[in-house]
Amino acid sequence: MNELNIVKFVNGLPKAELHLHIEGTFEPELMFEIAQRNQIALPYDSVEAIRNAYQFSNLQDFLDIYYAGASVLIHEQDFYDLTWAYLQKVHAENVVHVEIFFDPQTHTERGVAFETVIKGIHAALEAGKSKLNISYKLIMSYLRHLDEASAFETLKSSLPYKEWIFGVGLDSSEMGNPPSKFKHVFEASAKEGYKLFAHGGEEGPPEYIWEALDLLKIDRLDHGNRCLEDSLLVQELANRKMGLTVCPLSNLKLKVVKDMHEHPLKKMMDLGLLVTINSDDPAYFGGYMNDNFIAVIDALYLSKSDICKLAKNGFEASFLTEEEKKFWQSQIKEYYNQF
Repeated sequence: MNELNIVKFVNGLPKAELHLHIEGTFEPELMFEIAQRNQIALPYDSVEAIRNAYQFSNLQDFLDIYYAGASVLIHEQDFYDLTWAYLQKVHAENVVHVEIFFDPQTHTERGVAFETVIKGIHAALEAGKSKLNISYKLIMSYLRHLDEASAFETLKSSLPYKEWIFGVGLDSSEMGNPPSKFKHVFEASAKEGYKLFAHGGEEGPPEYIWEALDLLKIDRLDHGNRCLEDSLLVQELANRKMGLTVCPLSNLKLKVVKDMHEHPLKKMMDLGLLVTINSDDPAYFGGYMNDNFIAVIDALYLSKSDICKLAKNGFEASFLTEEEKKFWQSQIKEYYNQF
C-alpha cells in the first residue's frame, strides 16, 4: 500500500483504545486556555513555548511537564473539557470504544477533591457515549512511586463512585516500584469488584510481569514489551490469552526502543500474544491511535491483514460483552473485504 492508501485504510478502521491516560491528552492550546481561565501561571508564556517543552529527552522530563500541565486542572469543568477534547479527537479517527485511565492522586495530592476529578471526567464520557457513540470503561490508576497507604486512601475515596469506575490500574515510575508493593490494595480492590490492570515490562524486568500476574492477579497487562526476554513468560501470557496494551510512539519517545524498526510488536504477534495498539499519552508522545498504527505499519512492513488483526485484538482484549466484540470484529472483517 502506498502512504495515502495506508492513511485512508487506518482512518476507516473501527478501533478500540485500551491504554490511554486522560491527563496525557492535554494539548498545549487547551492547557494554556485553562491556565488563563483559572489564573494559574505556567512556566511557559505561549502555546508555542509549551509545545517546545513537549520535546523532552527522557521519562523525568516528560513527568515534569506532565505534572506542570496537571496543575492547571482545578474545577470539574476543566476535567470535562480535557476528556471531551480527547473524545472529539478520537471520534474523528474512528475510535468507537475507549478504556481510559485517570490518576486521582495527581490531583488529590495538590488539594483537588476526588469528586471534582471524577465528576468532570464521567460527565464527558457520558456525553461521548450519547453524542459520539463512543462506549467506555473508566479505570482508576494508583501511582506506584507513592506508597500503598496512599493507594488505599484513593480506593476508599472511590467507593461512593463505584458504579462509574470499572477497574484499577498501576502506573507512573516502574523501576524500583515492583507490583508486589501493591499486593494488598489490589486484593482489596478486587473485593470491591474492580477489574485489575498494571503497567509492567515497559522499563521493568520480566520479574515485574510475573509479579503482576501471580501477586496482583491482573486481568490485562499494560505495555509488556520485555516479556520477550523470558520464553516461559511469553508462553504463560499466550496461554492465558492475556491482553497486552502496547504503545509504539510512547516506546519510541521514552527511548524504550531506539528506532521504530526495532519495535517488538510484530515479534509479539508472531508468538501468538494478544497485542493491541494504543497511544498512552498522545499529546506528549507524538500522536493518537492512527499515528501509532501508521508508525508501526511503515516501520515493521505490516500487511492489511496484520493491521486488521491488531484492530480485532483491540476489541478482543477489551471488556465489551462477547456480543459487542463479535459485532466490531465482523465490522473489521467486512471493512477488510471491501477495501
